Amino acid sequence: MEDVMEIILNKISSLAMEGILFEVSATPKPGLVDRNNAGAHKDMDYFTFMSSAAALHDTFDIFVRLGWEYRNEPIESLLQSLRCVGVKAEHRMFAFTNGVNTHKGMIFTLGILCGCAGWAIGKMPLSTVNLSRLAARMCKGICMREYTDLEHKTTLTKGERMYLKYGCTGVRGEVEQGYPTVIQILPIYSKLRSADICINDALVQTLLHLIADTCDTNILSRHDMQTALFARQCAKEALRLGGIFTEQGKESIENMDQVFIERYISPGGCADLLAVTHFIYSIENSELLKYNILIGSQSEYVEV
Repeated sequence: MEDVMEIILNKISSLAMEGILFEVSATPKPGLVDRNNAGAHKDMDYFTFMSSAAALHDTFDIFVRLGWEYRNEPIESLLQSLRCVGVKAEHRMFAFTNGVNTHKGMIFTLGILCGCAGWAIGKMPLSTVNLSRLAARMCKGICMREYTDLEHKTTLTKGERMYLKYGCTGVRGEVEQGYPTVIQILPIYSKLRSADICINDALVQTLLHLIADTCDTNILSRHDMQTALFARQCAKEALRLGGIFTEQGKESIENMDQVFIERYISPGGCADLLAVTHFIYSIENSELLKYNILIGSQSEYVEV
């Protein structure tokens, strides 16, 4: 039984790391680091992301195992421990990248889900619905707690600044609501993967949908709402032309990339959600993880 548990825990954390590596490798990605260029960034490139990923290789395993350790506790009690691990992971990331923020958002968004998955093993299927509901339960009230009295703080995070200026709850709002953006976009990615589209093209096309449908706080923090809306319109136009699957669409994506680079537009929030989308898709479609319930004490699936 212990060997089976080790395999399951390792599988979940490996899929999280796969999401991180697949996201940065997908090419072309307008304004983002990929195998073609550094996007709208002067302080990082593809190899910076590889170095950062190396620094984080065991972090997601720790997240999953923490969830498993807390399996007999209310899931709400897991959040603080996950965040402590996340802070240590950020320090390792910065040490490997010479202070460049490559994966801070992913540490949080994927870390929450890894903890939820570890907690759920043996209790319920690792389905999109269950992971979403567990994340929402764990993070309930996080926005109210952390966006209160910001006017009196001397140092604000990027997310806090965007909340004060635009009312956008950003990544905290995403996890507290159970990743609604990912749930909305997941059927698109699933359909592309089931159609035997190559992974790279499925990721790029899904990213366009994310940019088109998301008010990216990373763009907001660099620019303003008008620029964020401009980015969404560019993605919609690329999709209208067929996206990665047509010559016109590819040309539109390439033009979009150049414009984003010139205007310093980086949809980094969407990049994080792309990695999360791949992670959840992979969890749901893993034959091994479909049967995690068999190692638990319950004989039937339990939905939360």
